[in-house]
Amino acid sequence: MTFTRIKYAFSLVVLGVFLVSLTDFPKKLYLDWRTYGGNSENNKYSDLKQIDTSNVDQLKVAWVYRSENGDSTRFGPMESNPIIIGKTLFAVSAKLKLFAIDAATGKRKWEFNPADSSTNRTWYENYATPMNRGVAYWTEGDDSRVLFACGNIVYAVNATTGRLVPTFGKNGGVDLREGLGRDPKTVSMSPTSPVLIYKNLFITSGLNGGYTPGDIRGFDVKTGEQKWAFHTIPYPGEFGYDTWEDKTAYQRLGSTNAWSGFSLDSKRGILYAGIGSPTNDMYGGARLGKGLFGNCLVALDAQTGKRIWHFQTVHHDVWDMDVSSPPALLTLTRNGKKVDAVAQTTKTGMIFVFDRVTGKPLFPIKEIPVLTDGVEGEKLHPTQPFPVLPKPFARQILTEKDLNPLVSAEEQEQIRQRFRTYRSQGIYTPPSEQGTIILPGYDGGGEWGGPTVDPTSNILYVNANEMAWVQTLVRMQRGGKKLTNLEAGSFLYKKNCMICHGPELLGSGDFPKLIGVDQKYTLDQFNQLLKTGKTRMPGFAQLSLEEKTAIGSFVLNLKAEQEKPYTGRAIESKDPSKPDYSFTGYNKFLTKDGYPAISPPWGTINAIDLNTGKYVWKIPFGEFEELKKKGIPTTGRENYGGSVVTAGGLLFIGASADGKFRAFNKKTGKLLWETDLPAAGVATPAVYAIDGRQYVVIACGGSKWDRKRSSDAYVAFTLPEK
Repeated sequence: MTFTRIKYAFSLVVLGVFLVSLTDFPKKLYLDWRTYGGNSENNKYSDLKQIDTSNVDQLKVAWVYRSENGDSTRFGPMESNPIIIGKTLFAVSAKLKLFAIDAATGKRKWEFNPADSSTNRTWYENYATPMNRGVAYWTEGDDSRVLFACGNIVYAVNATTGRLVPTFGKNGGVDLREGLGRDPKTVSMSPTSPVLIYKNLFITSGLNGGYTPGDIRGFDVKTGEQKWAFHTIPYPGEFGYDTWEDKTAYQRLGSTNAWSGFSLDSKRGILYAGIGSPTNDMYGGARLGKGLFGNCLVALDAQTGKRIWHFQTVHHDVWDMDVSSPPALLTLTRNGKKVDAVAQTTKTGMIFVFDRVTGKPLFPIKEIPVLTDGVEGEKLHPTQPFPVLPKPFARQILTEKDLNPLVSAEEQEQIRQRFRTYRSQGIYTPPSEQGTIILPGYDGGGEWGGPTVDPTSNILYVNANEMAWVQTLVRMQRGGKKLTNLEAGSFLYKKNCMICHGPELLGSGDFPKLIGVDQKYTLDQFNQLLKTGKTRMPGFAQLSLEEKTAIGSFVLNLKAEQEKPYTGRAIESKDPSKPDYSFTGYNKFLTKDGYPAISPPWGTINAIDLNTGKYVWKIPFGEFEELKKKGIPTTGRENYGGSVVTAGGLLFIGASADGKFRAFNKKTGKLLWETDLPAAGVATPAVYAIDGRQYVVIACGGSKWDRKRSSDAYVAFTLPEK
């Protein structure tokens, strides 16, 4: 090649680079939405800016994908954050079928139904949980896989064909009940968040039965072989073992799981996980001590599972204040230097910010004395950690002046009288038999949608609930006599089931009543249900057949079975002097019409500058149409699912119980666009581009707040073609 030709070719390259620089595409362009949360940092940020503050009001529906062909009868709301690889979108249907569609048109490419897998058919057909929040993608050469958790199985599905990868695990699936150090027949495991991919590993934990270990584990992504396990309840000799007074806790307790998923510093190979509280959620008399690694943010070596550092956000939790979301990774400036950081939002409404390498707090955290006068047998921790900044994004105390002012004077007085019967002395008021106000409530504060961070400004966005609940304990009465199935079933129901279904089987919070289930289940079917779990209910595989039969006789009102002698394991206390308590259920503090009994706002979006720890803006989020028609300003509503933020100046979010999808100006919080979804979008949206066109898509399955309005739809929006 002559010098002239070389010079000409070089000139063309330079010209091409120059022309690219003139386009509105940034240097770092996320065309795809490759992982849950958008990227391994889990910041839910997109560099795309074709849709911006000037044109977002022109958005229209690009396509609608009916994941169950229009059949909206389902197990529960869809919470999946889709991933988009190239021109293909992967997500999970209303009935837990994995699918691939054309991300530009919504046309189906393939579908994988777990019911077609012999590994999981019975469980899927009868007991599948709806809480699948996404899938993961791995590729090497010509081998591309989607990893998908359904029940106790993680499947590897060929990303092109939708068929199981037969060399993975057993016939394409890995049974997560194995490898936990306990009899697989006695444990229950069902991840709700997607696995995380690191090199040739996939990492998972998940929703598990109350007596199933919540260990974080790494597996070979090609073979499914377990490579490591981080014990969230430490074994003898492991760090944290001495934080449990009962040295057998690792053998008998469970939960303590990373059910909300993970974030990853892929450059350093550091995995970050928030961990939930140990069993029993509301009474800690049988698990005294700080109880590591319950309620911790942990940093692990992703290759080996070895602990690097941890921080416990609640000591000896008895308020169900799980670390409820993956943290977000970002880079802050401190004393003129760049510091890689990790930010964790919590149900308590607090935000903890750390150096992601060392675990050093980047805002001071103080251990502040709290009340410790709990019920008999309890030993509450004398202090709890409170960050100095940022200030909590949700209220942490309820007083009479904070009660609902929107009801009649007569009902206001009734609410005051009810309130005066409860303990309400601020966050960490001890659980009680009289009833304790829990604020922030069991749903937060912050929930599993987690924070969104704009890396160009270091502003963190978090949507929050402000709902008070009433926590009531009841002392369990054990008898030394021989019991009937009815007597044993009543006791075992209170111990295992009352927390969700209430003392009178009438349900509590968002959990269904059990009156009339005898018309739906035989005793054998009910026993199988207890073993495997269903929808939001974990399995109770640790219960013996005799124990399940006793509960079944009580719940199903089987007179002949109730009169039989109970032949199961003794349930009398080995130490009659040692108390035991159960929990009467998830009961909200409500008005007679079902509104929160506290003053608005009942849901918010918060924008916080993590450079300074100061708020940029805070707005009510969500509305009740009937209150709006009465001229009542926006009250906010309960919400689930997260937001996404874009380089176009926008924050997109569904999440609210009112079923709308909205776009806000990320700098000011001003509402720029909203539309009604087919059903509530209690999920995190995804943002992507194909052939130079930007889209935003969200799952619209409906919510637990409105069971009559449901859908199987994924809806994508884009700008009109010019």
